[in-house]
Amino acid sequence: MPTQREVDEAAIRRQVDKIVEALRAKDLEGLKQPYAKDVVSFDVEPPLQHVGIEAKLKNWANVFLFFESVTYEVRDLTLAVGDEVAFGHAFARLSGTLKNGTATSGMWVRVTYGFQKIDGDWVIAHDQVSVPIDVVSGKGVVDLEP
Repeated sequence: MPTQREVDEAAIRRQVDKIVEALRAKDLEGLKQPYAKDVVSFDVEPPLQHVGIEAKLKNWANVFLFFESVTYEVRDLTLAVGDEVAFGHAFARLSGTLKNGTATSGMWVRVTYGFQKIDGDWVIAHDQVSVPIDVVSGKGVVDLEP
């Protein structure tokens, strides 16, 4: 019989899978469920923070404006799970076919998740997406692979 930690970790992994599935389906409603209503996101796009589910969904809606088809991949998701909070980190890549028909392999980013158990459900209360920076040029390095 699985331990509570194993049950919780499986539930958290399903939440990340829901993001992958909703992006591939271009399902904005489906993207609401894995996030807390008051999620704080440090995404790659300005501003420095995006607060609330509507702000987070606006970022994902922008993806759908540019992509005809979307592929989202999460690799090497590692989790540390407590009773009410958990955190994780992974690599993620958004790729697909742009509206103009051009295929793009996208870029790998680093993702950190902060999960909170609210009313028995694990949701993402915080996420941060980043790319390494070249200190000399001040530009993000977007051609690295895990």
